[in-house]
Amino acid sequence: MIGEPAAGRSAPTRPVLVTGATGLVGSAVVRHLLAEGVPVRILRRATSALDLLGDAAGRVEHAEGDVTDVEAVREAVRGVDTVFHVAGVVALGAAARSRVWEVNARGAAHAVDAALAEGVQAFVHTSSIAALGRPERPGGAIDETAVWAPSRANTAYAESKRAGEREALRGAAEGMRAVVLNPALVFGPGRADEGTGAVVERLRRGRVPAAPPGGTAVVDVEDVAAGHVAAWRRGTSGERYVLAGESLLWAEILAVLARALGVRAPARVAPAWAMWAAGAAAEAVEALGGPAAGLSRDSARAAAGVFAYRAAKAERELGVAFRPFSETAARIAAAVL
Repeated sequence: MIGEPAAGRSAPTRPVLVTGATGLVGSAVVRHLLAEGVPVRILRRATSALDLLGDAAGRVEHAEGDVTDVEAVREAVRGVDTVFHVAGVVALGAAARSRVWEVNARGAAHAVDAALAEGVQAFVHTSSIAALGRPERPGGAIDETAVWAPSRANTAYAESKRAGEREALRGAAEGMRAVVLNPALVFGPGRADEGTGAVVERLRRGRVPAAPPGGTAVVDVEDVAAGHVAAWRRGTSGERYVLAGESLLWAEILAVLARALGVRAPARVAPAWAMWAAGAAAEAVEALGGPAAGLSRDSARAAAGVFAYRAAKAERELGVAFRPFSETAARIAAAVL
């Protein structure tokens, strides 16, 4: 029923749509849905790599297009039971601002509009803990009750994800059953040149000279995917759910990964001012036509704060559990070594 939890819901006869299905989180969501016997359609660009889907790529219906294309999204949504809107861009820095807004905010609006127009039964939106806001002076653990406040710690990426989840909540206000998920920093076996996979690869190659001074929450991609299915089954419309495991300092995150990989962890912690200066320099080089900045002022500022997160609501209402980060690190190491 619209606006009510869908506990015990049986697998639909119509397919569900997963956007962002070729990425780390989206591919895991697809595998979890297929394991439950749910027919799946994915929306992907024609050039998207299918490696993370593995054999699941041949077990789903493919719709080609981009979430920034209104007509492609509408066509992909037509005839589906549920939309899992996982598509998004994780990027920090001045050069990425227009792209993250186009995908994370406008792409979400396109998906919500199409779902409302087509009368889908449910909409599960992948947001981020960044959308909860980061106070300039971190205090206790952040959860779904956090109130967004202006802060230099809030990046353009965070603002775009906040705008995207507002679109999903708009869908709920207009009568569609819509649930928002706020995953922490997602780790799992993935691509060595993307997201946290790039962090793992740099560490494995000895290219992380120092740990950032801050801290955040981490979560295993498989637990995030299970959270998506649980939110579809049992989540309450119009509600947000944080999906987060342990809250750790960056020095601890890198130490756990290093032990699993059998490499040396960074011996020192970089001061915040040095990271900000390095980010500013990297952005300047990119602006002059150099390589894309691997670090930016935004990412440096975000990595300098110590932010803890609490997922008690998801554990209580969705029945999800989160494995220790050491187990996630071991899975990653087994995949890359």
